[in-house]
Amino acid sequence: MTSSPNSRDSAWVLEATIRTVPAADPQWQEQLDRLRPIASYDQQTQTWYARLGALDLAGLQLLQILFDAARVHGTEVRLTPLAVPVYWDGPVFTRGPDVAALLEARADRSRPLGQLPLA
Repeated sequence: MTSSPNSRDSAWVLEATIRTVPAADPQWQEQLDRLRPIASYDQQTQTWYARLGALDLAGLQLLQILFDAARVHGTEVRLTPLAVPVYWDGPVFTRGPDVAALLEARADRSRPLGQLPLA
């Protein structure tokens, strides 16, 4: 993806953070088999993560896998908007007026777009 610095400043990606649920071996392996193709593991936080920059076919498939893992295995999935990482070369969401209006309407009025409260 080629973009100017200004367009990157107004862009963001969605990061999914996934916490697995301890389970007996067959269920544990099935849970990991669902996550490995779509997510990376962070040893330090002991969580999986995946990033999404568009609600295209690939993005919707990623979300479906995450929702299925949560439904079947009880994994915890959190979605957080992030500034576009320097190394990211995939699609990005933009803070266009329509998207910004929708996100601001769903956020606390005192919190800027893209900032979520700490859990």
